[in-house]
Formats: sequence, structure tokens, C-alpha cells
Amino acid sequence: MSLSSSDNDLSSRRESSFEVMNRSTTEVSGPEAAKEMVEKALLRKPGGEDVLEEYKSENSLKHSTRRHLVNILASHMTEMHGYEDSYTSAKRDALGIITLFPSLKDPFSPKGYEHFYDGVKNTGYLSWRLRNMSRKNRATGSPQATTVPKLQGPNRPRPAATVPQQLDGDACREAISFLVHSPDEASVFEKMKLTLQHRQDLVRDAQRSADVFKTFPRFLDVKGPLNQDFLLLVGGETASKMLEKWDTAFKCKVIMEAKHLTQSTELCRLLNAAEKPTENVDTSWDSDMASLLLLLHLLPPTAGRKRRKICSSDAVDKMVHFHKSCCSIDEHLRGRKGQQPYILAAGHTQNKIDTFYIIVDKQLIPCQATSSLGAFDELFKSHYVFNLSYEESLVQLKIFVLQLLLNFKKVVWQIVLFQQLLVIWKNLLLDCTPKLSKKYYLLCLKIILSGLH
Repeated sequence: MSLSSSDNDLSSRRESSFEVMNRSTTEVSGPEAAKEMVEKALLRKPGGEDVLEEYKSENSLKHSTRRHLVNILASHMTEMHGYEDSYTSAKRDALGIITLFPSLKDPFSPKGYEHFYDGVKNTGYLSWRLRNMSRKNRATGSPQATTVPKLQGPNRPRPAATVPQQLDGDACREAISFLVHSPDEASVFEKMKLTLQHRQDLVRDAQRSADVFKTFPRFLDVKGPLNQDFLLLVGGETASKMLEKWDTAFKCKVIMEAKHLTQSTELCRLLNAAEKPTENVDTSWDSDMASLLLLLHLLPPTAGRKRRKICSSDAVDKMVHFHKSCCSIDEHLRGRKGQQPYILAAGHTQNKIDTFYIIVDKQLIPCQATSSLGAFDELFKSHYVFNLSYEESLVQLKIFVLQLLLNFKKVVWQIVLFQQLLVIWKNLLLDCTPKLSKKYYLLCLKIILSGLH
């Protein structure tokens, strides 16, 4: 009797295991099944239990732990499915992450997991990690990519840089009229794709460029068209480089170099905010924004020989402005001079921003990003998409981003690097600021060259 019961129990357990496995593989959109798959992957991989323990004790994950979480899941996906097929399971794992770790859910996105994986826009931490792993795999000639058959047909992942056939004439005018009045955001994004060339012609025409927001007002009430335009113009690999590389490759280097500068009150405050985000006071920026602002101290703005010198604190205000949620944005815009883009961070405190905007010619473009790093990424993209010049005090920062983060083609790197070396050499010869110039320009040179390795 007991043996029979044991057999029945064993059979039941086998059936239950089969049902769970079947449910996990077929119902990829089920939160519980996705949660179970993520948890199993963490328990199988080294360091996975540490991720679970940290969340259990802190009800949150540090940035470094989140990166480790993404790395574990991306590695597990490629082992199970190969590089190409991994994209089909990334959506499931993204859902599993926010189900297993509810505090990681993004309350401002439709599904809550788009910052981990967004299949429509081909973005998110999992997507970027998989792309990075795939690039390294191709570079090393690893045979793993050939062991799993690639997806074909409509589900095959394709480069985001493929621009659809563009509309012109009456068809273009009809599409513009449609997207202006359409309440369906998906249709708006589709029509924006089909009118990209018309928009680029518009922003490159000095006589008509000021009309871009009148012709395409959906930039002002829909989040994402700015990112989509940049993605179509330069391709997915380039468009995501900054968000991929900042935390892993450059943030720590920037903080380390900033420690060698003369320590002012403002610099110490930014260093503390960048290194110890959990100790931030309400008047300090979050860790990412603080580290980005440290760049302005490492690469201080330079004025022409006959112009007054611009200090780093002035340059900060040209890049980002904190706006209290209880105050009028219109009043701020009326009192603001200049047309170059900058970030408007609206919230109750500097380290808890509710909404980011890119301000262009006193027009508010809502950021798709909910983080300060994402907002800075969109600020850089706005110059490219709308064909805008940089605020003079931020030109050094622009060159840094081009060289070290976007990683444009080698020939562009060489040209920009050569131009920057000429500037450094000229200033060393002129010795325009005897006390600081040599130290500053040699530091610039050190950072630039380090980005080439």
C-alpha cells in the first residue's frame, strides 16, 4: 500500500513537474511562469543567490547587482537558446524580473518591464547585453552561434537602422495630417517613421527649421519619437552605446579622475552623490547625474580668447535645470534665455525626479527615459535629430560623448581625436591659463586616449 502510494506520489510529482515546465515554456507571458524561470536561472548560476538575498534584505538592488542580474540571465538565455533565439525569451525574463523583484518595476511604462526589454524599440538592459555578447561572439569566432538555427520569417531580429520607404508629395502631407490628430500612439510612431526624410529636410533648411514642432507637434505630447528618429538615423548598435557603456566602462573612471581635481564644495558634493547614492540628501542629484556633472569639472568649458571664461557651475546650468513640481514651468520658460537644448528635471527633490523634459527653443519634449542617464542620452540625441548646435560651454562634453560613448566609426574617431589634439596643443603653446591649462589639457588627453582601448 505504501509502495503504491509512493509510486502514485512519484507519478504525480512527475506530472506536476511536466505541467510546470510545459506552462513555463508555452505561456511566456504568464507572470508566475516567468518568475519561476528567472528564479531557477538565478539559483543555477554563481552569484544568483546573492542577488536574491540582497533583494530579500533590502527590498531593492544596487546598480552593480542589477547589472549582475542582467548578465546572469543573458548568459543563461544564450546557453539555453543561442544568441538569435535569446531575443524571444528576453521578454519573458523581463516580465519575470519585475514579478520576482516588484520594486524594479517601472511605474511610468505601459508594462513595467520595458527598461529591461522592449521588443518594439529593440532597447533595454537585456537587449543591450545580448547584443554586446553577440558582437563579442562574432569577433572571437566562437562556434556557439552556429549550433542553434537562426530564426527566420517575421520573428527574426533585424537591425533597427532599416529605414522604411519614405513618403513624399500628397502621401507625405496626408501622413503628417493623420499623425497630428491620431490618438493611437502606435499609428503615430509608424507615420513618424514614414516621414523621417521630410523631417530631416525640414530641420536642415535654415528658413524652415523653426517650424519643426508646428509640423510635427507629437514630439511635444508623445514620449519616444526622438529616440525612434535617432535609432533610424544611426542604427540600434550606436543608439544604445551610451546607456550600455556608461555604468560598466566610464562612470568609475570619471569618479576616479575627479578625485584628483582641486576639491571645491560643489565638487565634493557631486563626488559624494556619485559614490554614495543611498546617502544622498534632498539637495543632491542622483548618482548618475552627479557623475555626468563631474565630467563638466573634468572637461571645463573654454571660451574664446576675447571672451570671459565660463566656470563649470555655469555650464551645469546650461545642461540641466532642477524645477520643483509645485512651481510653474511656463514661468521658468519665460525667464530662460537661449535656444540650445537642456534637461529640465521636474520633481520634489533633486534626487527624486518625477519627469524629465528636453527643452528646445522653449518647447517641452517629454523624455521617454525615467532616469537621469536616459535623459542625458536623449539630450545628446536631440542635437542630432533636430540639427542643433551645442551650447558653447558644452562643446568639450559633446566631443567626449562622441569619442568615448557613441564609438562612431574608426575614421571619425581619428578625425575628432586629431581635432582635439590640435586644440590641446594650441592651448599648451598659448598657455592661456598658466595655472591650470597644462594640467587640464593633459587630463583631457589622458581621458581621450583611454577611450581608444
